[in-house]
Amino acid sequence: MVKAIRVHQHGGIEVLKYEDIEVPDPKEGEIRIKHKAIGVNFLDIYMRENMRDTSPPLPYIPGLEGAGVVTAVGPGVTDFKVGDLVAYSDVGVGSYTEERIYLEDRAVPVPSSIDPVIAAAVIFKGLTAQVLVHRCFKVESKHTVLVHAAAGGVGYLVCQWASAAGATVIGTVSTKEKAVQAKEDGCQHVILYRDENFVDRVMEITSGKGVDVVYDSVGKDTFDGSFACLKPRGIMCHYGMASGSPEPIAFEKIYTKSLYYTFPALAAYIAERAELLEAAKDLFTDVAKGVLKVRVNHTYPLSQASQAHADLESRKTTGSLVLIPDE
Repeated sequence: MVKAIRVHQHGGIEVLKYEDIEVPDPKEGEIRIKHKAIGVNFLDIYMRENMRDTSPPLPYIPGLEGAGVVTAVGPGVTDFKVGDLVAYSDVGVGSYTEERIYLEDRAVPVPSSIDPVIAAAVIFKGLTAQVLVHRCFKVESKHTVLVHAAAGGVGYLVCQWASAAGATVIGTVSTKEKAVQAKEDGCQHVILYRDENFVDRVMEITSGKGVDVVYDSVGKDTFDGSFACLKPRGIMCHYGMASGSPEPIAFEKIYTKSLYYTFPALAAYIAERAELLEAAKDLFTDVAKGVLKVRVNHTYPLSQASQAHADLESRKTTGSLVLIPDE
């Protein structure tokens, strides 16, 4: 028996129950992982609340990412052996647990230079940032980008990667403390959206031209303004709904400036194992080089997952949140 967080009904943080579960032996193509650390994401909250029917069937164990040591392998497993350090991030839930069974072909090796806590903190958010900056829209030095929630779990990595590419990075944040971090993470311009209109400020910064791409994880509160910030033929990369679902897109928003809109789901970009391994290698290489500084600003015991959710929902956090199983 091992400890895990389970959700038996949708709702607030009170539905996160700390319980005993059994973990079976791995079957064909499976590995058993003993977690060293588990990542926490806004998508975990969406699922817990069943926002837009995002939740898996009840009951379920939340969590999309983790890192740990392989303790057993099933028949036919060739990529990993007992003792290997692995990480994973996928659309399937189940990481809020001390140990779990996982598919061999969806896990990735973690280099010895990467601490497992760092790996768990960055694998889902980092792969998402890799898709946003390098594949959904390839950021180059000639570009100007707008990053909402620039101090958030994905946003701060997007800022770092875009800055490393030489782009001009504009970030929006809610507090002066987060503004300091956003500056450290490569934002040349930081907008306190509670104090000033971010559309007006972006247009002032860009001399009325607008930006090439907007990375928007906020949703409803920023959606219309994000479109207004784009230059002609700009692209709206909408990848989260922290403030709720926006209204349907009006045709006029698109055609007046020939804009592009996409909601880049990570799963669509790492569906093939070769794509997953390539993206993970890119991520871990830049973490090891120091191109990406992973901010593990908040750690919680696995038993306190509800507190982690509460802090994330209230936007008290910056960087990455991780849960640490009891030894």
